[in-house]
Amino acid sequence: MAKDARLTRVTHVLVHMAEHGGLAASDRIAEMLGTNPVVVRRMMGLLRNAGLVRSTAGARGGWQLTRELRDITLLEVHRALQSSVFAIDAGAMAASCKVERAANEAIAGALDTGRQAFENALANITLDDVRAATGL
Repeated sequence: MAKDARLTRVTHVLVHMAEHGGLAASDRIAEMLGTNPVVVRRMMGLLRNAGLVRSTAGARGGWQLTRELRDITLLEVHRALQSSVFAIDAGAMAASCKVERAANEAIAGALDTGRQAFENALANITLDDVRAATGL
């Protein structure tokens, strides 16, 4: 099963962007992440839609944070990326079998509890906390 590393990778990029000030071009970010600039533009576009970054077109353009690191939580980044915490599917709640329906409801409840705990933790971590943990 493929894992989604976008939250970690984008957090890495955003902290570096703040440390280096100014604009970061998609090509430069792609080089940092070892990926294609198209992938970067897609991810950064999601962040732009959420109001976390803005873009400037042209040869001297790129991506720039819209707020200070202390004002952006990991939960905001997570939600902007529309990533899923769990790859488990609780199944159809309208299943015809009572056992399947009960199993689906139990698993859905556990998934909701886990998702909420994860999001609560992310809400209490800012990008500045991540930066501070590096000693920068």
